[in-house]
Amino acid sequence: MEPTPRQPYLDWLRLLCIAGVLVFHCAMPFAAEEQWHIRNPESTNLLMELVVFLHLFRMPLLFFVSGAVSYYMLRRRSAGRFVGLRLRRLLVPLLFGMLVVVPPQVYMERLTQGFLGNFWDFYPSIFTTGPYPAGNLSWHHLWFVAYLLAYDVLFAPVFAWLASPRSAGFRAWLRHQARGYRVYWLALPGILWYAATSRALPQTNDLVHDGGYFVYWLLFVLVGFLCAAQPALLDRLERLRRPSLTIGFVLLLVFNYLRWNDVELPAGFPPIFTPAIAWSLVLAFIGYGKRYLQRPHATLVYFNQAAYPFYIVHQTVIVVLAYYVVQVQHESILGKYLFLVSTTLLVSMGIFHLLVQPFAPLRFLFGMKPLAKQSNRPSLSEPLAPITQEVLLTA
Repeated sequence: MEPTPRQPYLDWLRLLCIAGVLVFHCAMPFAAEEQWHIRNPESTNLLMELVVFLHLFRMPLLFFVSGAVSYYMLRRRSAGRFVGLRLRRLLVPLLFGMLVVVPPQVYMERLTQGFLGNFWDFYPSIFTTGPYPAGNLSWHHLWFVAYLLAYDVLFAPVFAWLASPRSAGFRAWLRHQARGYRVYWLALPGILWYAATSRALPQTNDLVHDGGYFVYWLLFVLVGFLCAAQPALLDRLERLRRPSLTIGFVLLLVFNYLRWNDVELPAGFPPIFTPAIAWSLVLAFIGYGKRYLQRPHATLVYFNQAAYPFYIVHQTVIVVLAYYVVQVQHESILGKYLFLVSTTLLVSMGIFHLLVQPFAPLRFLFGMKPLAKQSNRPSLSEPLAPITQEVLLTA
């Protein structure tokens, strides 16, 4: 099979998503009307607006990039090897996260609810109390990893077929969809599905009772895979980057005008603004990224390796720090927020650089490649295309 050309812009976009996740989760303790694990006594509507804005597109973009990355991985592997790799790089970190990384988050939340013991008094309860929120066993923000694992395992045969020469006819048909504005038809199933199901099937991120959003996120993965399988679609998105951004911008203005003025839409009006904005901005990001972020950079190698471990630990760092930050009196919300963002960034990167990157066992538990197999090039096969997800707004 011919070598796969590098696509550095996908790595840059993934890093952008990770940065968005950091900004998003650090805002949650201070965002008005949002429920989260740790809450500041005072809240602000301005950070709530930041949360609402980022929630529209950050996880859709991450799932889209994940789908594209899966295609490039399958160009070099069989379906069986692909599933084996995903189990190692997704299932192992997910289990490690649920048993080691996430419990401190639940513990800190239980402290705010009246629990009086120390962490070691609390820890056995993750095995005896059942799933969160009633119990203490949870994957919290790692729901994205669980969903991506489910998609890759369930659709591995389909993905393998699409990445093989046997799908040449279908990929030729996809090429015809790269003419004019036909590429926008790829967004229609996701918009219609969200409009039809989001009210009846609210987001849970528990995989089992999340039928509406499970399919909604899946459609971003599938379209990302299809676009990578037929580069003409990506070329078309690059040419349509400005119309895509314009559509998303106008819809966002209308969406916020309606929200801020408490305008009631007619009964039965489908909730199409959220998915339409998400798809418009995702396609715009892909187009602008392909246009302006195609050049690799020395820093991309390092930060691309850091992205997945950073995603795994960042929310635990936020929750632990926020538990103490929100207790500080006579400090502005902005000051607390900026402190939380900067300190989380430093601590999470410190954990990666000093504790995870140098040691083979921790590299394995965090889903990284073995040291002996590290490449000097940016990697498209890191499992994040996460992060990453949202998540519940509370994930």
